[in-house]
Amino acid sequence: MNISFVLDALRMATKTLSERKLRAILTIIGIAIGPLALITMSSVVRGYSNYVTSQLEALGQNLIIIQSTENYKLTDKDIDTLKQIPGVKRVEPYYMTQAEVKVGNNKKDVIVYAVSIDVIFEAISGIKVLEGTIPSQSEVVKAVIGHDIAFDDNGRQVYYVGDTITLTIYQLEPGGKVRIKHVNVLVSAILDKFGGAFFLSPDQTVFLSTDAGKKLLGMKDWSGILVLVNNSRLVLSIEEKIRNMYHRNVDVISFQGIAKVINSITGAMDFITFSTSLAAFAVAVAGVAATMITSVIERIREIGVMKAVGFTNNQVLFMILSESLVMSLIGGAIGISLGAIGAYILASKGFVIHAGTSTIVISAPPAISSELIINTVGIVVLVGILGGLFPAYKAAKIPPAVALRYE
Repeated sequence: MNISFVLDALRMATKTLSERKLRAILTIIGIAIGPLALITMSSVVRGYSNYVTSQLEALGQNLIIIQSTENYKLTDKDIDTLKQIPGVKRVEPYYMTQAEVKVGNNKKDVIVYAVSIDVIFEAISGIKVLEGTIPSQSEVVKAVIGHDIAFDDNGRQVYYVGDTITLTIYQLEPGGKVRIKHVNVLVSAILDKFGGAFFLSPDQTVFLSTDAGKKLLGMKDWSGILVLVNNSRLVLSIEEKIRNMYHRNVDVISFQGIAKVINSITGAMDFITFSTSLAAFAVAVAGVAATMITSVIERIREIGVMKAVGFTNNQVLFMILSESLVMSLIGGAIGISLGAIGAYILASKGFVIHAGTSTIVISAPPAISSELIINTVGIVVLVGILGGLFPAYKAAKIPPAVALRYE
């Protein structure tokens, strides 16, 4: 078959479909549903996955967090042991608690970390000081506050460097009694806007020196230990070593580990999305087959004439198959276009996470990649071939004499 015959076959297919508009339109709509669903769902899932993964990696690719549990309290001995692990750069203890802060006319829940503040800047890329200076370890009452603590919801600055800020801390004592503790700290620095983070948000955090944990917050035991690794490639192996050392007596967290889990979950969701979309594609195959069988039955005499004047079986097969391919490509183009629009509409609503009285809205653009589009087009072409192959084969095998006598 030469190129001129292929072009003629495609023109004839287009003309045939235009003569049977209603049937062709209904079939094209059925075909479009598959790529629409696949593009919309897959791109939105991948978009949120990419956002969460990038946020986790920005929070500290080289950082491992070890948290104390009821069964095991971390001590100086653990610090010395962890420092001996090859590849470990720094080991710093920290205290952590929740507090309430008045910001303008509203009260906000914040996280308070008493830690060597410079290790936070070393571990988390992207944190910058908007104004002020980082306090030294000996300056117990001085604090670095997040952007959303210094500014209210309308963007008006409430706290400035040198201001006093009151932390209201609710501590649970033995016997279930809650003790309310008010702690006043001086604002030494204000962080620039970091952005919504999935696991840890510097925007809603107060950072104090390590000594402030005992002297100011009144906490007896460390909440955990921060382990900073020399190279991000060593994080997962060192995390595994720490887990083996403590035999599940402590909680070990790395942002790379969380990102790995999220990628695994996304892979599973992608598979579920693809499997769900296949149902729509299967219906499209059946629709194309039904349309093409009807078209072949209506054109038996025409097929007989073509074969009588010299058309080969392969040429007849290609001509019939080209109709299903044209419908599939039109349906695929419509489905992909509507799927992209639907993905942006769906992603624009954001993903809302409620954590206590705080609400985090994650907004991520859909990940419409060339790979996703190519794969979708490939499936659409396959739908056209599978749906039209049997009717085209039956048409090619019709004897010319039988076809000419057909009424």
